[in-house]
Amino acid sequence: MGEQDLIAGLRMVLALVAGGIIGLERTYHGRPAGFRTHALVCLASALLVQVTVNQWMLVAGAPLETLRVDPTRMAQGIMTGIGFLGAGVIMKEGITIRGLTTAASIWITASIGIVVGMGMYVVAGFGTLLSIGVLSLFRWIEKQTPTLRYARLRVRLKRVDHMLEGDLNQLVAEQSVEGNTPSYQLEDDGRSFSYEMTVRTRDSANFGRLAERLSSMEQVQEFSIQPTGD
Repeated sequence: MGEQDLIAGLRMVLALVAGGIIGLERTYHGRPAGFRTHALVCLASALLVQVTVNQWMLVAGAPLETLRVDPTRMAQGIMTGIGFLGAGVIMKEGITIRGLTTAASIWITASIGIVVGMGMYVVAGFGTLLSIGVLSLFRWIEKQTPTLRYARLRVRLKRVDHMLEGDLNQLVAEQSVEGNTPSYQLEDDGRSFSYEMTVRTRDSANFGRLAERLSSMEQVQEFSIQPTGD
């Protein structure tokens, strides 16, 4: 085992550690792509970059004037492959899209692995620390920042003596929730009438109060409030 092999092994170990650190944060928050996924992504990136770092060993003896080498091509290929993996963790549930942050963390983990594989340890260290800061500290900042919470409201009523649109808007507004113009639909062979609209509020607890109010009304046959997620 030569010196170059030891250096490559060290880089892969460091990449494994960096990916594992980021993955632990994802695992702690219950994300499906967690510790092992991020560790393997970072390790694989560092491993593949070794082909670029040691490319001159692969073409030893070849005339230099015949070689056309682009050291960034391997990184481009890695990031293309990571795009497919990132797309796999993004899930759409109704109007809610989840997994975007995990996909981004996989992307940055692959980038860190590439940098480690290139031997840029200080840059990789800063990248790892900043990534953890974004995933943890920025989460706290987001919670402290006033943000509009959106949800999809659907209310099904008895067609006979059903609630008018103005009454529904007033009911929603009484819970400190704002709604846009609803869509209308007849269901159950014309026996039921339903409204559907996007609603928003600054306090997600208001959705709970709206649900309690709707559940107490006899003319409401069925309702759903589906908050959107990030």
